[in-house]
Amino acid sequence: MKNNYDRVAWFYDPLSRIVFRNAQIQAQQALVPYIPEKAKVLIAGGGTGGILEAITERHPAGLHITYVEISEKMIRKAEKRFTGKNTVAIVHSAIEDYGTESHFDIVITAFLFDNFKQEKAGRVFQKFDKMLHPGGKWLFTDFHMDKKSSRSWKNWLLKSMYLFFKLLSEVEANQLPETSSLFHSAGYRQLFTAFWYRKFIQSIVYQKP
Repeated sequence: MKNNYDRVAWFYDPLSRIVFRNAQIQAQQALVPYIPEKAKVLIAGGGTGGILEAITERHPAGLHITYVEISEKMIRKAEKRFTGKNTVAIVHSAIEDYGTESHFDIVITAFLFDNFKQEKAGRVFQKFDKMLHPGGKWLFTDFHMDKKSSRSWKNWLLKSMYLFFKLLSEVEANQLPETSSLFHSAGYRQLFTAFWYRKFIQSIVYQKP
């Protein structure tokens, strides 16, 4: 199954720390303060669930969290995370197959869109855009490449990552999709932007109009 990280679930977090130290974790944690009390939160592609503990540290109760993840082995790890008195519903599904009538105050996508080719990235964006309340916030974290990166170590590292995860997890993409235009075209406003790991990782808070 494409974009399924079952084979790497057991060493994904240690590998992340070896390559990026704590940058991937910090990039996600930096956005947690934008989650309001009693919010309905959608976490799409949550991986091993580290973000759940970061959220719980700030909001020990009152949140309604839906956690969607394609990897069963990642879910097993996420289920062991401390979530306080928050309500957490874990859904075993590919993001593109997930459907609900619910709407959310917060959508969180961390290192999700880098799995998709441009066309699917657009479809996934539209799906989550419909689920997010007007005025809601989209907490977006992913890898970042600018024009100067094409000849730098970032380009080499990104290509190596795609090759590695294509072999083990059937990641369908070969390059980062262009996501900023998706938010811009839909009228989203940037409330916060930060970069990590020498600008190879970005954190953005978008607000839906």
